Amino acid sequence: MRCPIFSFCTDPDTLGQLQWFLCYFTTAKHAGLYVAVGTVLLLLAVTAPVALGFGFAGAVAARSSFLPLTLFGRGYIAIVRGVPDIAFFLFFIIALDQFLEWIRHSIKCPDWTDPIRQGNDFVVCQAAKLPLGTAPQWVHETYGFALAVFTFSIVFGAFAANVLFGAMQAVPHAQTETAAAYGMNPRQTFWRIVVPQMWVYALPGLGNLWMVLIKATPLLFLLGIEDIVYWARELGGIKTARFTDYPHGDWRMWYFLALLVFYLAFTKVSEVFLDRVMKRLTHGQATAGGEAQRKGMA
Repeated sequence: MRCPIFSFCTDPDTLGQLQWFLCYFTTAKHAGLYVAVGTVLLLLAVTAPVALGFGFAGAVAARSSFLPLTLFGRGYIAIVRGVPDIAFFLFFIIALDQFLEWIRHSIKCPDWTDPIRQGNDFVVCQAAKLPLGTAPQWVHETYGFALAVFTFSIVFGAFAANVLFGAMQAVPHAQTETAAAYGMNPRQTFWRIVVPQMWVYALPGLGNLWMVLIKATPLLFLLGIEDIVYWARELGGIKTARFTDYPHGDWRMWYFLALLVFYLAFTKVSEVFLDRVMKRLTHGQATAGGEAQRKGMA
């Protein structure tokens, strides 16, 4: 598809090298790549706090004195962490999608008499489909993105729960005992003493988890989302005049090199940001980081 932005892109055969590349990288197909970059960044921005919420809830449940809640929290951490991410993604997405359709089927089609499980097929009435076949494209894309956020959050929430649980246990018991001596009940001690201080111990693990989350974004293809790896493979493959106005050879290496630079740059920015947050959190704290800061100021 010819570029609609620049008038000189009308005839690619007459373009100089610089103009050719300018037109090539502003085609509608490349717009899909740029949108995919935004999708990845949006996924990270939404998933990180949601996964942290799952993690905090899982950690609180794991350290609860109520046995069923403790078993649930520790079971969530152990099961999700023990299953390979790709296997969990493949299973959970299908299971969740069919579960939601089964719920809608039970509500919208109560007179349905045929079995839902028909051999290897899962068959529900058309009104129960998610999303509906008549729904616009943005609904399908939003539904897929929501499934991606929820699945990523479940997986990385389990790892975050393990990190936060360890951080809660790392808060010195002398401080919780002192809080009890001052008359604080367990709930007050947890929210006023444990939670504010646990972040110092949790941040290194959460920082590593953030890096893993960044590297896991190519798993979006399992959810049917056209991510940046998909577009890099498609755009970098051999193109001929039959398929594009800008034919080229096999450029997949260059596209994947650009992805490598993108991920390295993103992780580097994340490292700098996390280091600054860590220095701020450890300032004045009785930790190795806080001690190093005090020695540096001496």
